[in-house]
Amino acid sequence: MFARHLILKACLIAALFASAAQGVRAISPQSADNGKVVETAGPLNSPRQQKKHYVVLVSLDGFRYDYPQKWGAPHIAALASTGATAPEGMLPAYPSITFPNHFTLITGRYPEHHGIVGNTFYDPARGEGYSYKDNKTNRDGSWYSGTPLWSLAEQHGMRAASFFWPGSEAQIAGERPDEYVHFDDAFDDEKRIDQVIAWLQLPPPQRPHFITLYYSNTDHAGHNYGPNSLEEQQQVHHVDQLMGDLKSKLDATHLPIDLIILADHGMTKVEGDWVTLDQYADLSHFKTDGALLYADTEADAQKAYESFRAHTDPRFTVYRRADVPAYLHFNENPREGDPVIVPNGPYVFRAHESSRKPPAGDHGYDATRMPEMKALFVANGPDIRPGTKLPSFQNVDVYDFIAKLLRLKPAPNDGELKPLRPALK
Repeated sequence: MFARHLILKACLIAALFASAAQGVRAISPQSADNGKVVETAGPLNSPRQQKKHYVVLVSLDGFRYDYPQKWGAPHIAALASTGATAPEGMLPAYPSITFPNHFTLITGRYPEHHGIVGNTFYDPARGEGYSYKDNKTNRDGSWYSGTPLWSLAEQHGMRAASFFWPGSEAQIAGERPDEYVHFDDAFDDEKRIDQVIAWLQLPPPQRPHFITLYYSNTDHAGHNYGPNSLEEQQQVHHVDQLMGDLKSKLDATHLPIDLIILADHGMTKVEGDWVTLDQYADLSHFKTDGALLYADTEADAQKAYESFRAHTDPRFTVYRRADVPAYLHFNENPREGDPVIVPNGPYVFRAHESSRKPPAGDHGYDATRMPEMKALFVANGPDIRPGTKLPSFQNVDVYDFIAKLLRLKPAPNDGELKPLRPALK
């Protein structure tokens, strides 16, 4: 997903080593060829933290839990068989969308608590919208709540790095990863791995103990061609080979590294055309963002709710926000809109007519009712019990699990260690 024409030349690697003690470096793919880096002051690993193990967390966006069996992924399957996995998948938070779930994984909080309730959404209190594509908002830490794992590490005197992760470019509660890369969807896949290894080859005081890595290949293919397509199969094979390469290079460092490979959500085939919401209710007094509805007044919200209820459609259920079922954890934050549309199947929604064609595949649905939303989870390393098969668990629980691997006390969050404790040696 990042500039494939970019080469991390020797001058950049040399700059990484030479300036590591200076703290945060934002490595911009657009300037990587000439070695330009942005530096701000930041601490080194404390002597105590230098003795600890390492965690590399990899997200394969849209990699459904059953893809290794469906399409064949021998490297990921081998890591699962010699490590820990959830054969029936990991449950994403609702909505099962990229930015909400990546930030749930990295904070242990449900979207309504960390604030990123969609890839795009509106905040009535701020009077403005957030978009994952807009650097002005996605790099603005005031949109985010919670303590990301990189911040948790830094608060304990441990360095952290991120090669792409939603929220990693924002200064959240005054902190960013010590090392991070500005997102660029075209950056060469193999060179991402090379950068991770370069970080792990830094001297112990500068070496990150927690690193994130991200690939979107399977998500793009799933949206464009569907989860049952040849194109999706090809991308599954591609990222599987990448994971094999990553594991080999991690092993070659001879460092005690726990590798976690997971996904933010799954993917399902879309049925039918768009469900256009203004056919059911007058939305002229609403701000809209896809299926998220923000009424100008309480009276407008109630009127629209009653209109939706009067036009029963089996493809969705409508709720006033306060009445959304508690298990969805989507009823407390005004950013979620009101009324709330909850899909009952693999349908796609929009507020108004447009010329845009529906995607071949999509996600965002309730994973407890649609197994295709469940995500991959594999962990392998010196602290992982080989051959562990975990029941399905909520992805909020990953936070405490990684904190345990790093021997850090987790910040307050919505998860717990119990579901993943059997995976620990």
